[in-house]
Amino acid sequence: MTATESLPITVGRRLYFQLGITLIVLAAAGWMLAAHRATLDSGTDRLAAADGEWLVLACVAAVATWVCAAVAQQGAVIERLPRGRLVAAQFAAGAANHLLPAGAGATVVNLRFLARCGLSARRSATALAVKAAVGGIVRCALGVALLVASPGTVHLSARVPHVLVLLPVAAGAVVLAVAISGRLRREVSRAFADVRDVHRCRARACALWGGSVAFALLHAGVVVAMVHAIGLGLPASRVVMAYLVASGAAALLPTPGGLGSLDAALALALTAAGAPGPAAVSTVLGYRLLTGWLPMAPGLLVLALLARRSAL
Repeated sequence: MTATESLPITVGRRLYFQLGITLIVLAAAGWMLAAHRATLDSGTDRLAAADGEWLVLACVAAVATWVCAAVAQQGAVIERLPRGRLVAAQFAAGAANHLLPAGAGATVVNLRFLARCGLSARRSATALAVKAAVGGIVRCALGVALLVASPGTVHLSARVPHVLVLLPVAAGAVVLAVAISGRLRREVSRAFADVRDVHRCRARACALWGGSVAFALLHAGVVVAMVHAIGLGLPASRVVMAYLVASGAAALLPTPGGLGSLDAALALALTAAGAPGPAAVSTVLGYRLLTGWLPMAPGLLVLALLARRSAL
């Protein structure tokens, strides 16, 4: 059997593996919801009585995340991308990301968009990898900065289960080990060449890193706004740290849009930060509503429109 013939088999096995993990995580999330039905009901009631002004601020922050994602994606390539279609593609990618595991939906949408813009498959994949790597570095840097600037977050990190903190670090070590293996050295060297080209252009480097920082902070800002909307008096630094830890841990579980994994990790981190169970559930529900569920239908419509106009 040739390498070309074995490729579909390898891809199929990988998809089955990701699908199996997704089903396990979703089943565990469903069991947790059923076991804590009273807490869920209380959290829903509290969300229904949330402060309207803070909800509007959370909505604005959620919308701005797509713009920041577009800025970061532009910063990952030298070529100038069409701005309107780039923002629309990020909005559509967010909706597609909730349908396929491990961010596959967003990856497919962005790969097709970059290909339509004239980039080769290798350079498109490199651009997405650079954007993802910078996003991970930014989250780690923001977490360290919070630990240094706000002593209160040290107590939070002590109460959060160590596995939520250690998993992202372990994943980074595995990725690094794979990257330096002999088989991938040539591709990695080409990728680093693309990264150097991007960073030689100050505007692109600022867009890449600035957009990534703003993206992470705005997502954390949605959570902060939801905490204030339900009248929960938690310091913003603790809430931001809870989001950074939860998002880092949830990124390792290949569920569609982090469904189940991010929900559980964020609720657990907020509880460790001092939030009562129903208040943590309300915050997670509000965050999910604004960043995932409400944009789902219009995002899929934008996805169909982009595909119809051959932008994807």
